[in-house]
Amino acid sequence: MLSSDINRYISLRRTLGYKLVRAERHLLAFARFAAERDESHIRTGTVLAWLPTAAKSPNAMAHRLTALIVFARFMQAEDPRHEIPPADIKRTTNRPVPYIYTADEITRLLDAAGNLRHQRPNPLRRKLYVMLFGLIASTGLRISEALALRLDDILHDGVLHIRETKFRKSRLVPMHATVMEALQRYLEARRQHAGESDWLFPSVEHRQLYPTTVNYTFRCILRRAGIAPERSQQPRIHDLRHTFATRVLEQCGAARGEVARHFVALSTYLGHVSIHNTYWYLQATPEMMTDIAAAAETLVGENAA
Repeated sequence: MLSSDINRYISLRRTLGYKLVRAERHLLAFARFAAERDESHIRTGTVLAWLPTAAKSPNAMAHRLTALIVFARFMQAEDPRHEIPPADIKRTTNRPVPYIYTADEITRLLDAAGNLRHQRPNPLRRKLYVMLFGLIASTGLRISEALALRLDDILHDGVLHIRETKFRKSRLVPMHATVMEALQRYLEARRQHAGESDWLFPSVEHRQLYPTTVNYTFRCILRRAGIAPERSQQPRIHDLRHTFATRVLEQCGAARGEVARHFVALSTYLGHVSIHNTYWYLQATPEMMTDIAAAAETLVGENAA
């Protein structure tokens, strides 16, 4: 059945650096659906029947369809009896528009974090969340990257070692001197409460913080700070990363070559595997989009030549 082919496919792609956690889950779910129909090959009709049962939103359907299309291409190269579903099936996506925080809103957010309710089991709570969200806002780290930091990932001269995140890529992230100073103050407070844990942001049990706990706390902080209460979709932690990228691009010069170099440097700093992934951050600054995208592509083309 398809499940053994999926395991082989996932193992092969992981050797190339892909994580494919969600893709593996989606593909195995489809394999179970196909097995119930006694099918050992990918059929477009089966895909059409499975998608509405597997996901309700257009975004979720698009993610599952994308995983299936790539897998189907892989399988058809070995066996032409596999069908490749057309890419336009339920393909509409509604990627959330990023919320760009103002400098005042970030200040209010960190102030609210510093005034969280005191919890006896977690005396480090206030300082931890101020440092966590401040670090993301000032470096553009992904929340998963920040939560995965350990003490030995803080290198000399104010540099963070981000280990094997998306596509198992590692990178070095320099910090501003003011961020490093704040981090040193946090580490001094942390030494009194974190026990033997080597996580930079430990949980009450001195383990890695759960993302669900962090997201819940962030929503509490947003309410306390009074940030965008009128929005149906509340700002996210990930929007701090969007804000960082947008502010960096806004500060680059107007000359085309200068803009392109800033853009390519930002793409590397953020850990994007392709410069095309960085284009998304330009949505918040549409007046810069055309020039920066064109200039960056030109520069990348010149460097590749």
